[in-house]
Amino acid sequence: MEEGNVMDTVVNLKWIEAANYEEMSKLAADMFKAELKHNPKMVLGLATGGTPEGFYKELVEAYQAGEISFEQAQSYNLDEYVGINPTNEASYHYYMDQNLFNHVDMKRENIHVPKGNTADLQAAAAQYDTMIEAAGGVDIQLLGIGVNGHIGFNEPGTPFALGTNVVELTESTREANKIYFNSIDEVPTHAITMGIQTIMNAKKVVLLISGASKQEAMERLRGGEVSEDFPASALHNHRDVTVIYTDVK
Repeated sequence: MEEGNVMDTVVNLKWIEAANYEEMSKLAADMFKAELKHNPKMVLGLATGGTPEGFYKELVEAYQAGEISFEQAQSYNLDEYVGINPTNEASYHYYMDQNLFNHVDMKRENIHVPKGNTADLQAAAAQYDTMIEAAGGVDIQLLGIGVNGHIGFNEPGTPFALGTNVVELTESTREANKIYFNSIDEVPTHAITMGIQTIMNAKKVVLLISGASKQEAMERLRGGEVSEDFPASALHNHRDVTVIYTDVK
């Protein structure tokens, strides 16, 4: 298959197979860069984890080369662990600082990550959706996919109509994320996450899938079945989703 070749559309999703991880990262970054150049005041929806690290590297390099500026942009991250300090190296606040925010010109007041260490988590969740709505909504949302099909931290069985909420993490999710902690016992049991409805409200969605561990989830997504047992399947109901995948076999 040719590099960056757009495959068939499967139930509203546009599929692009990248030749390798680097190309996947570049293709995704190019989409965000184009949006940012068109609308410098755009609202970015951002994700964490191993898959988007190359994507952030591309954005930082584009900023350093003078191609783009984040000065007028806003960002809203998908999720954060409950009960973890933002300065903790396993927190998503820390991840975002290390991979993007410390290296670009986005204003601190325009950076938003869910508050997982607040006393009233439900109020924080409701406020997060209110803030996104007040900002005009997310223009383009980056997503990864869990081995069980979760998007954000919305685990199987999550109602599609749910907004930002507090969730209990499944054992498979905690197991997949233990590489960021000293042991499985240190992995938080709960997280605060944009809900599936919050994600679906984004104007555009870019879903990155990388690695053999995601093959089963990708195949199920391609199958087209829409079920709350497989959270990512909600994306079939979105009008503008691009899936960029590589090295899944």
